[in-house]
Amino acid sequence: MTIISQGEELILDKERALFLPKHQLLAISDLHLGKSAHFRQAGLQVPATIAQTDLQRLSWLIKQYQPETLLINGDMFHHGLNTDIEEFSVWRKQYQELNFLLVKGNHDRLSNANYAEMGIEIHEPSFCLGPFCFIHDAPQCTEDELYPISGHIHPGVTIVGKAKQRLKFPCFYFGKEYAVLPAFSLFTGLYNIYPKTSERIFAVTPKSVLEV
Repeated sequence: MTIISQGEELILDKERALFLPKHQLLAISDLHLGKSAHFRQAGLQVPATIAQTDLQRLSWLIKQYQPETLLINGDMFHHGLNTDIEEFSVWRKQYQELNFLLVKGNHDRLSNANYAEMGIEIHEPSFCLGPFCFIHDAPQCTEDELYPISGHIHPGVTIVGKAKQRLKFPCFYFGKEYAVLPAFSLFTGLYNIYPKTSERIFAVTPKSVLEV
């Protein structure tokens, strides 16, 4: 789905990603690589294929949009170094020409040397581009003239069907003061958003992105 925000064209993809054609930038938030491996280390039965699936989805997006820059808007890695992050390091080598930017989130705790080894450029607390300020947690934005685009809360929306069934989906939120991207990882919960008048919510369904 294509929308206009702050005078610029934005593409909202059903794979929970945002593409800015003018800047050739693909943005996602809350990738949480390493979360499943971290849980397995703690003895929880979590599938080992979660990180692989998320990276495959990201590969599809890169092929689809051919961006010059990939921006991860916080919580790229869930915890310390583990097997999921080793998989990412191997996957990253396929995209030597692609700029990888990370706006640090609350779960991004690796050393700067670790990020540098993986070819990831760090920005803290934000990365500003055009009229937008990419930041993991919108209330922390100090760029008064720019429109914050954040992540962090894993936004979701509940849709009531004709038979009164209730379905919950990830969503993109565009409010008066800031926007929130859906969590990219499939291994995350959802925080329900209740839009106010003039705010826009776009549900991410398995087949498409729909305004609700």
